[in-house]
Amino acid sequence: MRILLINHYAGSMQHGMEFRPFYLAREWVRAGHEVQILAASYSHVRSRQPELFGPVLDEEIEGVHYRWYRTPSYCGNGFGRVLNMLSFLRAIRKDTKRIAREFCPDVVIASSTYPMDIWPARRIARLAGARLVFEVHDLWPLSPIELGGMSKWHPFILWVQMAEDAAYRHADKVVSMLPKALDYMQSRGLAPHKFCYIPNGVDEEEWAGEPLPLPMDLQTWLEAARGSGLPVIGYAGAHGLANALDTLLDAAHQLAGKAQIVLVGDGPDRERLLTRVIDEGLTHVAMFPPIPKRAVPAFLQSLDIAYIGLLPEPLFRFGISPNKLMDYMMADKPVVMAIAAGNDPVAEAGCGFSVAPNDATAAAQAIIRLSGMSADERSKMGAAGKRYILENQTYRVLARRFLDAVANTGNP
Repeated sequence: MRILLINHYAGSMQHGMEFRPFYLAREWVRAGHEVQILAASYSHVRSRQPELFGPVLDEEIEGVHYRWYRTPSYCGNGFGRVLNMLSFLRAIRKDTKRIAREFCPDVVIASSTYPMDIWPARRIARLAGARLVFEVHDLWPLSPIELGGMSKWHPFILWVQMAEDAAYRHADKVVSMLPKALDYMQSRGLAPHKFCYIPNGVDEEEWAGEPLPLPMDLQTWLEAARGSGLPVIGYAGAHGLANALDTLLDAAHQLAGKAQIVLVGDGPDRERLLTRVIDEGLTHVAMFPPIPKRAVPAFLQSLDIAYIGLLPEPLFRFGISPNKLMDYMMADKPVVMAIAAGNDPVAEAGCGFSVAPNDATAAAQAIIRLSGMSADERSKMGAAGKRYILENQTYRVLARRFLDAVANTGNP
């Protein structure tokens, strides 16, 4: 089978996020399929951009064929980003006949966070006689309306809404990373039999190999913390307001003498949070810079309990699928999750405790409760999380589920 995946922000192991397109594509290649990814030359989520010396660059990464289209760089979410989108969509539109003729896909997947790529994807699918799949990362335009405060009558929002409605009408299958989005999608014209939930996942290979060693200062702190006899509570990831790390620091006041807490990562709120730690005398809390992705397993293995939080947002009613949480579960660690959402992965897996967001007392009590368990009890809880991921959310499993869903595109 020949699979064409259009994802503006697609990355790879050498480019950085986003990883999902690469992980799925690599599994499809390993299963004997041919995969072509179409992506923009510039994405704000990548750590490294491809180097183009012309309008396009074709390269192969671990068996996956990439075609990068030159697009302008941008900062923030203003006109520059819209211009970047337009440039990418225009480049694909100009290339549709060649793609349909030369690659001749059996399946075309539109998957760029924003839904406007459904139009060139549909054109390619029609020319090639291929099945059309729309993959939903976030609900646009609902996300910029509810999170960004944009008016539903803004010209950009109207354009996005036209694309979303067209995607639900014309796609043979809609793959959603949000488990509770079906009712909303039906309200926009989706036939329910087209819906399929396929969450984010983990790459088993990243956990099977030898992890990178931790930086010496972090390793030294972790050894001292474990030597104190107190449980070590950890967080790894972005330090932004949305990550609810203030809740963890508020809880730290109630955990003095009961736990050691470590935060690893970077982000716009890191300096403010570090100032809080110093000014409030939280000597049992340590903060370290980000570590390489391949060192994250070693860090998580050094913890007793992992923390994840998010500020409450109405959009979470459609469900969540945080990569960070899956890493925690893959590391065999019991989790304290301070998130209110339409789904509760921690409860589903039985791998920890879920508490209300912004409730420092509830978070502290959950940590104390886990700390009071025996090491064997915590180990069983952590093992339940890993077992859940291995059975349901490795990319090998998800890639197979994805193509099974595509194959089942007929009427109910």
